[in-house]
Amino acid sequence: MFQLKENGTDVKTEVISGLTTFLTMVYIVVVNPVILHNAGVPFNQVFIATIIAVIVGTLWMGLMANYPIAVAPGMGLNAYFAYSVVGSHHDITYMTAFSAVFVSGILFVILSLTSFREKLIEMIPDNLKHGITAGIGLFIAFLGLRMTGIIADNKENLVGLGDLHSPSSLLALFGLAVTIMLMVLNVRGALFIGMILTGIVAYFTGQLNFHEGIVSMPSFPEKLAISNPIAAFGDVIHYSLYSVVFSFLLVTIFDTTGTIIGVAHQAGLMKGHTLPRARQALLSDSIATTVGAVFGTSPSSAYIESSTGVAAGGRTGLTSVVTAVLFAIAAFFGPLVSAVSEISAITAPALIIVGSLMMKNISKINWNELDEAFPAFFIILSMPLTSSISTGIAFGFISYPLLKVIQGKWRAVHPLMYLFAVLFFCQLAFSSH
Repeated sequence: MFQLKENGTDVKTEVISGLTTFLTMVYIVVVNPVILHNAGVPFNQVFIATIIAVIVGTLWMGLMANYPIAVAPGMGLNAYFAYSVVGSHHDITYMTAFSAVFVSGILFVILSLTSFREKLIEMIPDNLKHGITAGIGLFIAFLGLRMTGIIADNKENLVGLGDLHSPSSLLALFGLAVTIMLMVLNVRGALFIGMILTGIVAYFTGQLNFHEGIVSMPSFPEKLAISNPIAAFGDVIHYSLYSVVFSFLLVTIFDTTGTIIGVAHQAGLMKGHTLPRARQALLSDSIATTVGAVFGTSPSSAYIESSTGVAAGGRTGLTSVVTAVLFAIAAFFGPLVSAVSEISAITAPALIIVGSLMMKNISKINWNELDEAFPAFFIILSMPLTSSISTGIAFGFISYPLLKVIQGKWRAVHPLMYLFAVLFFCQLAFSSH
């Protein structure tokens, strides 16, 4: 089924690779509930929904596409869900926001079944893509610093240095230092190990308590986040969440496609410039997003942490299946994750470090041509300052074709870019923010 011999691997190697991938990305079962809980989503619902999304997406990737790539709720999009979609709109609850996630997931499935997904990726300039990824990285790193009080509100400059003597700041700085040192030393599972060490310090300093124990049977939420698909589409129309749906869709498409191609290259699975079983692979994140929204979590995407499993020798979908099984076992540690999630200093270092890794895309931007560089810069700058991924994308999509037209290079811009520019302009000009 997995064609182990044909891919030059064996069961032992694949199991070790699946364990390696799990250790490098298991932090998501802690970080994702922390972020979405800030939007009012019940912790247990997000915890279970996160694991369900991981299992569904990763099993699909392993069984249907036979690739050693894991899928989970995406970093950045969860922050966008909590702080921009819900946090910035008083009339939009997290249940309404899940409607936007569900609709984007359905559209994502449709696009993944056609060639339009590839065409959409091709039509958007590379510099904008790199700007979007880097902007999200800066956004979530900034969020991590604010969560722990390292950066605090300042009346004169909006933000400033917080109280570095507070227990939360000191614990976060310790966690950040330990985790980044582990990563520099190329320790596998550095983010997860860093969280464990920070948690130990938090426990002995009296900041972390396990009042409800460590292990318990998984409990599913009494009510699904999406019980009526028709009503979900109605919510998107009623609250005009078109830009939100588009942002979810756009970012996930770039994130997953780039990750899948990158990991496939690393594993030697590409056939020239072609990715075998591409359609099956591209369906994994769209299906995980749709199912995840039903249970109550933000959009899913392929995880670059899968490259650690490939580095350990993983070459087939058996690696993904092992990773999915380990996440299923993690569902029994709800009380432990719940206790850890209450201490933001334990999870914030992961946000800051993941953000720094996403910032590497800045080096790929063509800074020598202002008409290419400025829209990307505008995206990167505006995402953290407006606390909105969609606003950053809007500024980039409006400024890029405008500068090209002024230069007389309007033919170099895909017609759909002009359409998106007009739609984003209308959204910024006539919608409340």
